Amino acid sequence: MTKEHIVTDIEQLETPYGEAMPRAITKELRHLNSEYRAFVEAAPFMAVATVGSEGLDCSPRGDRGSVVRVVDEKTIQFADRRGNNRLDTLRNIVQDNRIGLLFLVPGVSETMRLNGRATISTAPDLLASFSVEGKTPKSVVEVTIDQAYFQCSKALFRSGIWDLENQLEEPKVPTAGEMLQATIDNHFDPDEYDKTSQKRNLAELW
Repeated sequence: MTKEHIVTDIEQLETPYGEAMPRAITKELRHLNSEYRAFVEAAPFMAVATVGSEGLDCSPRGDRGSVVRVVDEKTIQFADRRGNNRLDTLRNIVQDNRIGLLFLVPGVSETMRLNGRATISTAPDLLASFSVEGKTPKSVVEVTIDQAYFQCSKALFRSGIWDLENQLEEPKVPTAGEMLQATIDNHFDPDEYDKTSQKRNLAELW
């Protein structure tokens, strides 16, 4: 990459692209209308983007049924289910409450994007309302929506992510055990880890 081709200002960036299509602007709302709400409530998975003093984070979140609870047209909540206790998302929210969410619905090529401001609650009644199989989350994140809009299907069409032929063939990627072994030490047994990982993860879902 040569220095002369590095984009350094907005005018230089916009010149080859031209103006955004009008519908790309008008689809952005400051709340969830009934259609946007239906999409969000159908999504069992989302990616959560946050920023803090230690840098950026983008974390996957999934839940049974809907990954979030829609409280009203401006407010959603989601449980912080069991994970690895790095707390990257939560640490960032405490320092900087800006948050971005990208929702996926299996088989649907459009995605939904929400941007807003987040707070973390440990109110006992709220935590209890998110209990699953007797397991209560340690915190719940509430998001006040500033922007809501759907993303067109081009990216998912290009990726072929929902194409059946792409799901039938097992991907040729390293296993979790192999990746851990590469970052820990030679005494780690990747085969044993992979053999027990599904059972372990299922036991720790909630």
